[in-house]
Amino acid sequence: MTDRPFRIVEVIYPGMTQLDFTAPHTVFSRIPGAETVVASPTGGDISSEGGLVFAGTTPTAAVDRCDLLFFPGGAPATEMACDPAFMAEARRLALSARYLTSVCTGSLILAATGLLQGRRAACHWAWRDMLSLFGVIPDPGRVVRDGDIITAGGVTSGIDFALVVAAELAGKAFAQALQLGLEYAPAPPFDAGRPETAPPDVLALVRRSMADDLPVRWAQAERAATLAAARAGTTAAPT
Repeated sequence: MTDRPFRIVEVIYPGMTQLDFTAPHTVFSRIPGAETVVASPTGGDISSEGGLVFAGTTPTAAVDRCDLLFFPGGAPATEMACDPAFMAEARRLALSARYLTSVCTGSLILAATGLLQGRRAACHWAWRDMLSLFGVIPDPGRVVRDGDIITAGGVTSGIDFALVVAAELAGKAFAQALQLGLEYAPAPPFDAGRPETAPPDVLALVRRSMADDLPVRWAQAERAATLAAARAGTTAAPT
């Protein structure tokens, strides 16, 4: 770290999954020598999925630089990846950052910057294959690091991811102390947190609940990939 605060820019947007954001923010905000900036496309109040409102966010256009750029996921992630103004700011900030990071479908927004081509990234299991549209290698890991790109799978993996980031920025001992302070010692009541371990009937139920959204989000991801390729002057990755 230098004398200048290490700036972590957390970009949120309407409808994002709040735990994708709040779990990493809990860790990031405790890293010594770092400042966290919560940004959004418009600034001001942002309502997340479930109605929890985050007040006083900074417009992304007002953020001049960042050292670590972070995107949470959520149902609107693929829609946001199709928004030219949002993606222009996302790419601008990404180009200034040392680390590019995300949780859940936030990696689809990162991928749409065009800066993850040929790199490995994680995503929620249900939407992970969409990364290939952007020339990104989908990785089933809970936390995936490819150089200075650090991404996580779905929602709760954000705590694991943030501790990896904390260890990178402040050392393993600090990250372990923070884990202890947060009493992060997960012991879920069911072994159903991955499609590989969930009972087949439970997996089928969840897949049915996502069935209506799947074609819409695939279409949005395909459009976002086409727009990303056009910005880069390349051909979109094959579907």
